[in-house]
Amino acid sequence: MTDTETAHVTVAIIGGGQAGLSVSWYLGRAGIDHVVLEAHTPVHAWADTRWDNFTLVTPNWHCRLPGYHYDGDDPDGFMTRDEVVEWLAGWLDTFDPPLRTHTRVTRLRPLPAGGFALTLATETGEETLTCDHAVVATGGYPIPVLPAFAGALDPAVTQLHSEQYRNADQLPDGAVLVVGTGQSGAQIAEDLHLAGRQVHLAVGSAPRVARTYRGRDCMTWLADMGLYDKAVPEYPGGKAAIEKTNHYVTGRDGGRDIDLRRFAVEGMQLYGTLTDGKDTRLAFAPSLRDALNAADAVYDSICADIDAFIEREGLHAPSPTRYAPVWEPDAEVTELDLTAAGVTSIVWAIGYRPDYRWIEASAFDGAGRPMQNRGVTGVAGLTFVGLPWMHTWGSGRFLGIDRDARHISETIIDDLRPNAPEPSAPRASARHGLAVAR
Repeated sequence: MTDTETAHVTVAIIGGGQAGLSVSWYLGRAGIDHVVLEAHTPVHAWADTRWDNFTLVTPNWHCRLPGYHYDGDDPDGFMTRDEVVEWLAGWLDTFDPPLRTHTRVTRLRPLPAGGFALTLATETGEETLTCDHAVVATGGYPIPVLPAFAGALDPAVTQLHSEQYRNADQLPDGAVLVVGTGQSGAQIAEDLHLAGRQVHLAVGSAPRVARTYRGRDCMTWLADMGLYDKAVPEYPGGKAAIEKTNHYVTGRDGGRDIDLRRFAVEGMQLYGTLTDGKDTRLAFAPSLRDALNAADAVYDSICADIDAFIEREGLHAPSPTRYAPVWEPDAEVTELDLTAAGVTSIVWAIGYRPDYRWIEASAFDGAGRPMQNRGVTGVAGLTFVGLPWMHTWGSGRFLGIDRDARHISETIIDDLRPNAPEPSAPRASARHGLAVAR
């Protein structure tokens, strides 16, 4: 949008990541007046909050956005961070979103007559913009989580969150403690391990999954089984299943399992959940053995589900297998002195939390999460997109963004123009300054 003085717009999309821009793609085709408000630059998180050796954990063929999909020569491979940034830049070349960068929405409040007033913080000051519809596309969990006791640890120990980690050389010499074994924690631990650093790893409750099984990537099997398309109420395990951390696996070097037991054989020091710390002393729960067993049980259960699908569909595939543990902890270590162990840095990989305090609307539960159905809230005109598990397991992933964005866009279009004609095709534009990190 070139007119930065515009006082009113029909639809304001808050967030210029792939989810918000996907909604813009559909609204643009329908000729709906809208603006995309981005606090930084479009899809900046891919270049700015991933480590140097980051790769996707989902196969490249999962990468689908409105009017655009991965069409390279390695559909079953895993794009690196820089390749993802370049791929997204190519998508932005295909249409012309009305985008305002370096524009942060600091307040959203409903207006008595309907619609919303947005307070914008820009490079030149503060502005107010009103809109009939607001689409929140800021991501599900933007605030990095640190434990309450992090500030009580020895200041000589370097601490950073996983989103700040780039590579092993960024950290001071010495051993590194990685806390958390979700996708980021497990992969960062592997990155440091492969770089030759002594790694101490506090193991959480995240499950694991085989990279490949019976001749195909597990995520390709799961897609064929329809698990990424099941709506939340229909998903096996119900609400408990969708609250769990995603399975750890890696796409690095063409993709492979992450086996924490194998890391232990190779010298990584494993512990249970980190529960407390002060100065240089840390305390861990005696949960390591149970955590490893539980992760392996999920690994094997997914393999069993694939076995059942293969048999049910009468498919031909290599014979089934099960994971055989290569290491067992002799005893649970529940204390660690950082100085004695030579640990000079900690990487916190314990997740993120929502922060919608800037939205003054009754659309959130007691935990501060949006109360929504496929992104639509009970507040007229207020919708969300890009949330994990917003509709299916595919929501928040490249595989499900197009479907979710289309639904939100159709909801808005139907409200504004119930008898709207078929949208026209978008026009091409420049890359909006999206640079490939090197």
